[in-house]
Amino acid sequence: MNAPIKRPLQFFYGTAPQPCPYLPGRIETKVVTDLSGPDANAFHDVLSRAGFRRSHGIAYRPTCPGCSACVPVRIIVDEFADSRSLRRVRRANADLTVREAAAVATLEQYALFKRYEQARHGDGEMAQMTFADYRAMVEETPVATRLIEFRDEANALVAVCLTDRLSDGLSGVYKFFDPRRSKGSLGTHVILWHIDRAAELGLPFVYLGYWIAGCRKMTYKARFQPMEALGPEGWQRFEPAEIDDGD
Repeated sequence: MNAPIKRPLQFFYGTAPQPCPYLPGRIETKVVTDLSGPDANAFHDVLSRAGFRRSHGIAYRPTCPGCSACVPVRIIVDEFADSRSLRRVRRANADLTVREAAAVATLEQYALFKRYEQARHGDGEMAQMTFADYRAMVEETPVATRLIEFRDEANALVAVCLTDRLSDGLSGVYKFFDPRRSKGSLGTHVILWHIDRAAELGLPFVYLGYWIAGCRKMTYKARFQPMEALGPEGWQRFEPAEIDDGD
């Protein structure tokens, strides 16, 4: 049971209108609220169930004029079962070992982060992040946050996920992996690990952020069924038509 929240939430527009990074021709705005203070974890629980995401010490949700394409989604852990393609992903990454660590940035992680961003999102703002920027993303957290590291048989770091612990699930804040590793679907494998870990902890959900219809970058999320999406009637079963078997 969550501890009572002792102060009211205050919401603000966190960004000026700017071009949407996911859907061409649309404008993005966000509403944000501060998570700091002794009630941070309780705030985070409530806001995550309301479709917010965390970045540093704030929680945010898109509030874009004339657009509701960003739909919060989460995996139902106790009903999840691997498809044939997901079993292939597990086999392809069976050599990996996993370590949960404190949310402390390292130069090794940053080197992997830069390779990933330059290969996958070279035209985005995150590709320009310095180590200080990366360290702030990892370490500026007022809630229960861990770094999940995946290493191969040679002990090389091949994937990392910054993960928040909620009272009802795990929430992957940001994941990145080695784009040079030829074995399949590291990003998918990271999500599978989160499903397994949530089951071990008795947590019912893995929060995946937003599903955005028409955005190719989001179609991989449809692989993880059953899933719920947050709409006007609350969290309900969701089976998107667009499915991509890659990362």
